[in-house]
Amino acid sequence: MGAGPAGIYAADSLLKSDADVSIDLIERMPAPFGLIRYGVAPDHPRIKGIVTALHKVLDKPGVRLLGNIDYGTDLKLDDLREFYDAVIFSTGASADRPLDIPGIDLDGSYGAADFVSWYDGHPDVPRTWPFNATSVAVLGVGNVALDVARILAKTADELLTTEIPHNVHEGLAASPVTDVHVFGRRGPAQAKFTPMELRELDHSPNVEVIVQPEDIEFDDGSIAAIRGSKQVDMVVKTLQEWAIRDHGTRPRRLHLHFFHSPTEVLGEDGRVTGLRTERTELTGDGNVRGTGEFHDWGVQAVYRAVGYLSSHLPEIPFDHLSGTVPHQAGRVLDLDENQLPGVYVTGWIKRGPIGLIGHTKGDAAETVHSLLADVDTLRAPTQGHPDAVLSFLADRGVPFTTWDGWGRLDAHERALGEPHGRERIKVVDRHEMVRVSRLNG
Repeated sequence: MGAGPAGIYAADSLLKSDADVSIDLIERMPAPFGLIRYGVAPDHPRIKGIVTALHKVLDKPGVRLLGNIDYGTDLKLDDLREFYDAVIFSTGASADRPLDIPGIDLDGSYGAADFVSWYDGHPDVPRTWPFNATSVAVLGVGNVALDVARILAKTADELLTTEIPHNVHEGLAASPVTDVHVFGRRGPAQAKFTPMELRELDHSPNVEVIVQPEDIEFDDGSIAAIRGSKQVDMVVKTLQEWAIRDHGTRPRRLHLHFFHSPTEVLGEDGRVTGLRTERTELTGDGNVRGTGEFHDWGVQAVYRAVGYLSSHLPEIPFDHLSGTVPHQAGRVLDLDENQLPGVYVTGWIKRGPIGLIGHTKGDAAETVHSLLADVDTLRAPTQGHPDAVLSFLADRGVPFTTWDGWGRLDAHERALGEPHGRERIKVVDRHEMVRVSRLNG
């Protein structure tokens, strides 16, 4: 269940085994690729290039894509057991992890996941976004926070080389933003940015990246982290260079603040009017403590990028604290910690939303190893013919899409972009995606 990187990597791992296997990748969206299509910023063509490798897997004999199918509504666990020997859930994480500070629910306070879904053209979110802030705060120091900050800070026309839909370009073009402030509770050596993602902030001709010299501090724990990781060392060196350089005159500014822990979103008449942070200090081991010194920032919008959270799947055990499915090496466990026969997990629903896309390959390999070890104990499906599930869906009136359908949608999006000199323009409306995918199909 799920045709994003996690599900496709699991399919690839199964295909590379000695098992005689046929695989259906069942996806809630009408199009495949999950996080790559709906979670990666549009100005990251390098990361979107992973689609080329995923495409090769979906092109292989023995793999079938069935899209626009909602697990729990169109297909339930008992239904899946009728058609398949085993089910691997790879549904990822698409909700925002909550941040429990006063004012977080004010109008003008948003979750990063919602904003990412909007600018990536997710069909199940509104087509408009409320841009009315000149100064914006982004909470978090991971790559998602950088994506959000970068999209907010760039001009809309800079993104016309990407696949952003027309409604996203129009929304960003109306944004009055001049300053974007990114806040991290700890120091530069504890930031979770990757070096390339960080350096990309400085590539825009319209965005000045600013780091305050007083935010460049290290303790023994920080120095150990720098010495122990080439990535941390590269991030720190970049931030140090930005902290000592003269500020330029680019019309928009992106400020990176460290040692500022958000304590309250300020508001009036139900709307965001500011952010209050407490200055922190290092404790020697890379951790921080509050100093009792508070700062108020005059922002009119706050975006929290403090992590994603997976959603509870019907009929599947779920740990609401960690946002993951309880498992042992990918084997799903029930409330008594017994294995749920024939049910497995991989990807973020298995380990939480951490690590890069490539790390999902290891998850998939472990889960597939467990599944293959269980082959002799798996219960055979009662309707094992490949067409049985197709007939079931058709009888229920589910307008499912296929791999051939993705080819039609892909060609359609590329044709939309061609007159504008763009590689593609993404179709946003679900009904239109399904219509194009099923055309003559």
